[in-house]
Amino acid sequence: MKQKNTALIVGANGVIGSNLIAHLESLEDWEIIGLSRRGGENNAKTTYLSVNLLDAEDCKEKLKGLTAITHIFYAAYQHEDTWAELVAPNLAMLTNVVTTIEKVATGLVHISLMQGYKVYGAHLGPFKTPAKETDGGHMPPEFNVDQQMFLEKQQIGKSWTWSALRPSVVGGTAIGNPMNLILTIAVYASISKTLGLPLRFPGKPGVYDKLMDITDAGLLAKATIWAATNPQCANQAFNITNGDLFRWNDLWPKIAHYFEMEVAPPLTMPLQTVMADKAPLWAKIQEQYGLEKHLYEQVSSWAFSDFVFSWDYDFFSDGNKARLLGFHEFMDTEQMFYSLFDELRAKKIIP
Repeated sequence: MKQKNTALIVGANGVIGSNLIAHLESLEDWEIIGLSRRGGENNAKTTYLSVNLLDAEDCKEKLKGLTAITHIFYAAYQHEDTWAELVAPNLAMLTNVVTTIEKVATGLVHISLMQGYKVYGAHLGPFKTPAKETDGGHMPPEFNVDQQMFLEKQQIGKSWTWSALRPSVVGGTAIGNPMNLILTIAVYASISKTLGLPLRFPGKPGVYDKLMDITDAGLLAKATIWAATNPQCANQAFNITNGDLFRWNDLWPKIAHYFEMEVAPPLTMPLQTVMADKAPLWAKIQEQYGLEKHLYEQVSSWAFSDFVFSWDYDFFSDGNKARLLGFHEFMDTEQMFYSLFDELRAKKIIP
């Protein structure tokens, strides 16, 4: 009989965490506990807990009974306005979870940390591509690096191991997430169509023709479990992407075709500004098409999209390390966009 694993998903309601839960629920021999501020609806395999990860005492009180945890999957994120301000809260949340669970879960086997290309300085400007896990670090502050350093130090002399996953921009359909590019594009397209406008790429000059990769949230979930359950992956980091590259100048017209729209030449538009007054219009669209009444703020990550659409440099990594160790899943990025748009329609989030 296989050993029963108990997963603690930290950041359970985000794009990454919700897909991790969905994947684990499809597998045998896993029980799941999801942590988030707003909790969730329990089912036969998953129990949700509402906890303030920034409050060490709240963590101790809410997590003290989780003695059966074997795997921690950490995908929580606290947004702040500057790179320096990101460090303290995001390091504190990880520290509170790990130190609490270590004390009560004597069978802890593995801690999985979700990172990203910020480790390579991708958010600062042009960086070496394809980025590799062995690339040198950059000048701090960077919370992803501090979190990994914490795990490396904490693991010394312990029986548990860690892994760090480094996806590109993650594609998924979870709402209420500050970094959901796919959903934002879908909302932008839907509003543009309602106004009788063509679909214009709103990014900075130079972004349209650069090479980029992306990571499907479902594929990332599979990679995360693979790394957490294979001993050869212990105490290492892995780039995880769909496995292909794209340019917006090729993909954007295809997105317009999906939404049955004309495409027009790019026009640099800060979405945080031009879409700021569109909440009343979105409410009318929801009413007209019988959509779920999610708040406009929950379906529009304009700040993150402006960030992505400012990358006027190549943005991709080398995924060979994971493939060489046995992870061979891949995803066609163009088809991923269509599938996620279909899912958003099926869920009545967009018309």
